[in-house]
Amino acid sequence: MATTNELKNGMVLRIEGQLWSIVEFQHVKPGKGPAFVRTKMKNILTGKTVDRTLNAGVKVETATVDRRNMQYLYNDGTDYIFMDMDDYNQIPVAPELVGEAANFLLENQEVIVASNDGQVLFVELPASVNLTVTYTEPGLQGDRSSAGTKPATLETGYIAQVPLFINQDDRIKVDTRTGDYISRVTE
Repeated sequence: MATTNELKNGMVLRIEGQLWSIVEFQHVKPGKGPAFVRTKMKNILTGKTVDRTLNAGVKVETATVDRRNMQYLYNDGTDYIFMDMDDYNQIPVAPELVGEAANFLLENQEVIVASNDGQVLFVELPASVNLTVTYTEPGLQGDRSSAGTKPATLETGYIAQVPLFINQDDRIKVDTRTGDYISRVTE
């Protein structure tokens, strides 16, 4: 249990039997009336975001979320298999829980798998990953009909919009939160 004065971004609360992650919060002390806390919370299982107001000083139930470093091994056709880096246990994770992260997962990549009471909640990738372009059309320098970008298929199968100067077999850095091109990687 914690009071609303102890809230932090990323903290997970159990409200009405569901797990909610705090995206942002703000303590408000109006000129008259009691203080309150305005929060934006995201449901961990559904991804739904809601705004909620809590009275200041009220106790809320916190949930313990175990975040472990794991290595993605492979997809067995139905589930994604991850290995715990500490005890080498392998766990299957359903595709619904992996979600959009599947677009950027490479074998042997380290990720964070969050769980609560033994149930996997979500898979958290690094902010960006380096991927190889497996196919893209050659970009023509004078072609500006597409605002200087073109589609490129990455090694995971994800299609990203990249600048015209990117060629097949180039390595690029991609933002895992938005799927946007960040830069070309020179190794």
